[in-house]
Amino acid sequence: MEQTRTWPPADGVVELPDGRRVRGTGLRRPRGDAPPPDLAVYLRGRDPRVAGWEYRWVRWRDFGLPASTDDALAALREAHTRAGSERVEIACGGGVGRTGTALALLAVLSGVDPSGAVAWVRAHYHPRAVETRRQRHWVEEAGAALRSGPAAPGCR
Repeated sequence: MEQTRTWPPADGVVELPDGRRVRGTGLRRPRGDAPPPDLAVYLRGRDPRVAGWEYRWVRWRDFGLPASTDDALAALREAHTRAGSERVEIACGGGVGRTGTALALLAVLSGVDPSGAVAWVRAHYHPRAVETRRQRHWVEEAGAALRSGPAAPGCR
């Protein structure tokens, strides 16, 4: 039988509406005594080249959108699936904008309507999550794509 290794309630750990837990953080923050993730999704302009655990890198510049919506959604689908039984971490540089945007999409995968995902992540993770108008708009577009399958043509 597979052992479940999810996050205990702690700072930065978000419980999604479907009960899965994901840790949001920033790579510039000290790791402290947080255990290593089983999977991390890093949202950065450059590959962070982290050793010690499995990770997916999504090319995503600060205050921007992912270079590829398809790549971002594939990584987030995997993160959502694996968060059911593993420790999954989502991180950008500071842990607010890009991380919050990704967490909003994980909330959509957990049942939150795309039009309410930004408000949901701000209430449950960080009040400034999803920092730009473009990111807020992308959450709605990409969230609709997550519900319907592959990325919609308007998503970049």
